[in-house]
Amino acid sequence: METGNHTSTSQFILLGLSSQPEKQELIFGLFLLMYLVGAAGNLLIILAIGSDSHLHTPMYFFLSNLSLVDFCFISTTVPKMLTNIQTQTRSISYSGCLAQIYFCILLANMDNFLLMAMAYDRYVAICRPLHYSTTMSLAACALMLGSAWLLANLHSLLHTLLMAWLDFCASNVIPYFFCDLIPLLQLSCSNTLPNQLMILLVGGLIVLIPFLSILISYVHIVSAVLKVPSARGKQKAFSTCGSHLAVVILFYGTITGVYLSPSPSHSADKDSLASVMYMVVTPTLNPFIYCLRNKDMQGALWKLVGVKVAFHGL
Repeated sequence: METGNHTSTSQFILLGLSSQPEKQELIFGLFLLMYLVGAAGNLLIILAIGSDSHLHTPMYFFLSNLSLVDFCFISTTVPKMLTNIQTQTRSISYSGCLAQIYFCILLANMDNFLLMAMAYDRYVAICRPLHYSTTMSLAACALMLGSAWLLANLHSLLHTLLMAWLDFCASNVIPYFFCDLIPLLQLSCSNTLPNQLMILLVGGLIVLIPFLSILISYVHIVSAVLKVPSARGKQKAFSTCGSHLAVVILFYGTITGVYLSPSPSHSADKDSLASVMYMVVTPTLNPFIYCLRNKDMQGALWKLVGVKVAFHGL
C-alpha cells in the first residue's frame, strides 16, 4: 500500500448543525451571542485577575490560564462557522482543517491539564494547608503550566501529523461545524488503524490520568472536609470546589462520549451535539460558573469596570 501525504482533497465541506436554510439565522444568532458572551466573560476574568493583586494566588493563576484557553477554544471554530453561515459557504481548506484539528486538540488538552492542576491546588489548600505556600510556589505553578503546554503540543502534533499522512479520495463532507478527528477518519480511504489506536491509547491516557488525579484529589478533599467540626467550615470548603466539579463533570462527560466510545456507537447528530457542549457551551459558561459565588472574583470585576459595591450581607 502506498503511503505519504498526497491527498487529492483540497477542501472539505462542513455541514454545520442543520442543513435547513430556515434555521441558519437562528443558529447564527445563537452562536454569535454565545461567542460574544464567552469571549467577553473569559477576557474579563483575565483582566480582573491581572489587575487585582489580591488574586495573584495559584488558584487564580490557573483560573486565568483556563480563561485564556477557553477564549482561544471558542475562537478556533465558532468564527469560521459564523463566516460560513453569513457567506452561505460551507467549505474549509485542507490546511485550515488540519489547523483546526491541531488547535482543538491542543486547547482541549490544556483544559484537561488545567482542571487537574486546579483540583490539586484545592487538595493542597484543604488537606495540607501548612505546606501550601511551598508546594504551590510560583516556580511549582510555572513548572506545572509549562509541562502542560509541552505535553498538549506534543499530543496535538502527533494526531495532526498522523492525519496529514492519510488520503482523502472519496467524500469530503464533514457532518460537523468544525474539523474533528472522528469524522475525518471516516472519510479517509487510507488505513486509519494507527490513528484510531493513538486516539484510544494516547488520547485515553491523556484523559484518564488527569481524571483519576482529580477523582483522587476530591476523595481526599471530601474526607478532610467531613472531619471539619463546624457546618460553616464545611460549607465554605465545599463552595470553593463546587464550581470546579461542575465544569469537570460537563467537560469529561462530553469529551469521553465523543472520543472514547467504540466507533460503531458514533452517530453524527450525537457527536455534533456533544462537541457543541464541550467546545462552545462549556467555555462560555465557565466564567459564570466560577464567578457567581466567588465574592473575591466579583469584587475584582466590579473594580475593573470602576464600580464600587459593598458585598457585606450578600
